[in-house]
Amino acid sequence: MKTWILCLALGVVPAFGGERRTDAPLTLYTEFQQTPPDSVLDAIQDELDAILSVAGLRFGWYPLAEAGDRVSTQLAIIHFKGECNTEGLRPENAYPGPLGWTHISDGEIIPFIDVNCQGIRLFVQRELLSMPAEVRETVFGKALARVLAHELYHLLANTKAHGGSGIAKAYYTVDELVGPNLRFGKKECDALRQRSVRLAVQAAIAGQ
Repeated sequence: MKTWILCLALGVVPAFGGERRTDAPLTLYTEFQQTPPDSVLDAIQDELDAILSVAGLRFGWYPLAEAGDRVSTQLAIIHFKGECNTEGLRPENAYPGPLGWTHISDGEIIPFIDVNCQGIRLFVQRELLSMPAEVRETVFGKALARVLAHELYHLLANTKAHGGSGIAKAYYTVDELVGPNLRFGKKECDALRQRSVRLAVQAAIAGQ
């Protein structure tokens, strides 16, 4: 399988349909430029949960239209750009630029994240076409979740730096993005775990 490398940058439409409501201190408000299939939504949520739960992070999903309806210890507003589906794939990969962005204002990281669905499609489409049709949407959803996890790391760890390995590194190969397992390295996981503890304490204090 030919390997490509792509970087991740620190850098009114349908709302997210598959909500998961919990008492989690981390709230994710989401908006899709084009509504994806349910199987893609489920894969995004399941994979992100698998990635972040290791660090003890709990989160709830809500459509962006509900922003402001609740108090959050930590929130992130996530925009999924372009087509988040596997229709019309072509047997070729492309280098579309960064896969995701975490926004910065006046040198500070702010809770706004973009996930480049269209770019991720172009990046991995040849590999998706080599897979059985019934698993493509799940694999694609996992790839989107891994990019989202990378950007959430910048926000939650409050760092512009990248890791040397795993999800937090600056560059992914196609094989890594669609492979069976891509997770944070120990150093990055420890940083997220520390953030998880602080969020839990803040949520407990707010609930008193």
